Amino acid sequence: MKDTVEPMTSKPLDELIVCPQCDAVYHLKRPGVGERAQCQRCHKVLIAPRRNAGLRIIAVAVAVMVLIIGAAVFPFLSIDAAGNKNSVSVLDAALAFSGGPMIFLSLATAGLIIIIPLLRAVLTIYVLVPVVLDRDPAPHAMHAFRLSEALRPWSMAEIFAIGCAVALVKVSDLANVGFGPAFWMFGILCVLVIAQDSFMCKWSVWNSLENPRASSAPKT
Repeated sequence: MKDTVEPMTSKPLDELIVCPQCDAVYHLKRPGVGERAQCQRCHKVLIAPRRNAGLRIIAVAVAVMVLIIGAAVFPFLSIDAAGNKNSVSVLDAALAFSGGPMIFLSLATAGLIIIIPLLRAVLTIYVLVPVVLDRDPAPHAMHAFRLSEALRPWSMAEIFAIGCAVALVKVSDLANVGFGPAFWMFGILCVLVIAQDSFMCKWSVWNSLENPRASSAPKT
């Protein structure tokens, strides 16, 4: 069921919903579990509640935390060229230019591929655990979820993994390249990030935080 929203007329703000992509405004009509509300102009999915999605998102966030920590310390790849063999972890690569003015580049790299994805996973768990347990939202939960969404464009762990995979195609012509555990962890991480985005219904989360006792609020 796709078209569950209607064009706007004079209505209270809590009965309206705005498309984040094209700014179209609609009357809010809450879909049931398994249904979705879709923008008629740009076809952006506005509401898509799923049964037990909150538990799945929490499980994925925990897995993301474990993978990021493991990928940061385990060897990412090893290179064997002219008899010289070396292995490096993601953390080693991020901090390779830790001396002089390049330290800012190292900190930015570490932040984009390790710290920010890890922080988003922690914030997601902090926000969703009370919601899933039908308890009052955690203190400052709305600010935490807003921060998590604001950091989404800057979470680049999966982009780093894809970029490395492309670069290694060229490096493999010059040396023998071996993939370490961290490489496969980042590969799984890419899949989990996509899965988390597919499970997440932002409207349901916001509605649960703003109206924690509303029995009609769809679960995340």
